[in-house]
Amino acid sequence: MPSPTIYFIRHGQTEWNAAGRFQGTQDIPLNEIGHEQAIRSGELLADILKSDGHHAGKIPFVSSPLGRARQTMELVRGELGVAPHGFELDDRLREIGYGHWEGSTLIEMKKSHPELFAEREQDKWGVSPPGGESYASVMLRMRDWYDSLLQDTVAVSHGGTCRALMVALDVETAVRAVDLFIEQGVVYVFRDGRVEKHS
Repeated sequence: MPSPTIYFIRHGQTEWNAAGRFQGTQDIPLNEIGHEQAIRSGELLADILKSDGHHAGKIPFVSSPLGRARQTMELVRGELGVAPHGFELDDRLREIGYGHWEGSTLIEMKKSHPELFAEREQDKWGVSPPGGESYASVMLRMRDWYDSLLQDTVAVSHGGTCRALMVALDVETAVRAVDLFIEQGVVYVFRDGRVEKHS
């Protein structure tokens, strides 16, 4: 069986995104720009699915359980003309946990735990935030999620999980992935060992 294609969408912008605050597992709602980005992702996805021969009513949709991802999924599905709530939730798609740093900016993180911050700057992949998760551990749950898929799937998740998925599927190295900017209002298509951004 060929490997499933993933139509991956990062949630739309929140006020914490705009302020440079790390959200992690905190439930921050979309702002107005985030709503627009989610709708734009839905428009793009409609064209991509049509081009790939998929019917929106017959392909699985799965979201992170965090509110900003669920809101994004509902708006995306609205653009596709299918029931907003007709999707599954999977905790493996939740954002990387930033522990004590959730809600903080980079400057605040550095002030609160200077030694750990410096250590993590040298190894963002392997070093966990205080009370949080490493990218290495997130990669394992993203690989586990991917291996559980039976067919092509639409997923709404987060920037950190997208980076982890890139490494899990060998489309990017850990060193490069941790510093990649994952855009909002676009669709990332993981297919045949590659990832392609549609914007």
